[in-house]
Amino acid sequence: MPPARDVALAADPVAAVLDAHERGELIALRTSGTTSEPRAVVRTTRSWVDSFPHVTRLIQLDRDARVWVPGPLTATMNLFAAVHARYTGAAVVDAPDGATHAHLTPAQLRATLDQDADLTGVRVVVAGDRLPAELADRAGAAGARVSHYYGAAELSFVAWGTHDEDLRPFPGVEIEVRNDLLWVRSPYLSRGYLSASSADQRCDGPFALADDGFATVGDRGSLDGGLVTVAGRPDVVVTGGATVLVADVERELRRAGVADVVVVGVPHGRLGQLVAAVVTEPAAADRGRAAARATLTSAQRPRAWFHLAPLPMTASGKIDRTAVAVLAATGRLPAVPPAGLRGFRS
Repeated sequence: MPPARDVALAADPVAAVLDAHERGELIALRTSGTTSEPRAVVRTTRSWVDSFPHVTRLIQLDRDARVWVPGPLTATMNLFAAVHARYTGAAVVDAPDGATHAHLTPAQLRATLDQDADLTGVRVVVAGDRLPAELADRAGAAGARVSHYYGAAELSFVAWGTHDEDLRPFPGVEIEVRNDLLWVRSPYLSRGYLSASSADQRCDGPFALADDGFATVGDRGSLDGGLVTVAGRPDVVVTGGATVLVADVERELRRAGVADVVVVGVPHGRLGQLVAAVVTEPAAADRGRAAARATLTSAQRPRAWFHLAPLPMTASGKIDRTAVAVLAATGRLPAVPPAGLRGFRS
């Protein structure tokens, strides 16, 4: 593989990407992945630029736009948004005031709405995590025009819609489901990984490329009538010998109206782990319990419910699942008993 420019080292990463495009160079985009060993995703700049016309059309971006990108440019979704804006001639702004467009994670969108920011007419693109329909509707009620996409640093765009239950293949993308995993073929794929510390050394990661040009990062999902459902990577809780995929539990709880929930495993002397749910609103636990009884198997049902608000976020604006799991496992979160037992004192 030819040398790739590590754009994170540049004083202006956006300018570095655009300069690499002019020179026909590969770029390296750093990502932490699921292990402690940092990786760099290597791609052509063309694999981004080829998607620009589609994104421009979908969010109606032009040279008069003012694009708010509050997250760090070390996150590929933010770097892409800033590069796309500058390539198009739009301005990137530092605050929501006067913005015509915004690129946010779901957690950032919720925080922005909680602060009563004026999003009237703003075209908000949400990525980096699943966008529940409830949150998309709330943003719409506040005047925002919401788009949502699923992708990955290794794959770029995969599916686009208005929320996580309304995703369809992004233009130019083919999607297949093989053994419950989403496989993607498109002009936007990366070339795989290099070590973040060496331009000559490959490193391992979830990205896999088949001989037919389809690639995956290990996300589970389904494709039904053109609608793409993304369950996420198989984070699991092993309880009493049963393997529980936390994405399955979270999806059912969100469908019941428990919008802000993180499912984790907490230690248990007999079962190994218990499935636990962490919510931002104690009242949501009652809806969650009812939904769990109705739709989840015995092994999947959360046996412990905790309250934490706000949920901690990583530097890139995603929910910090590791931090939530540690707080729950070490007994540092208040439990949420059933409604009938709240306020009970022995």
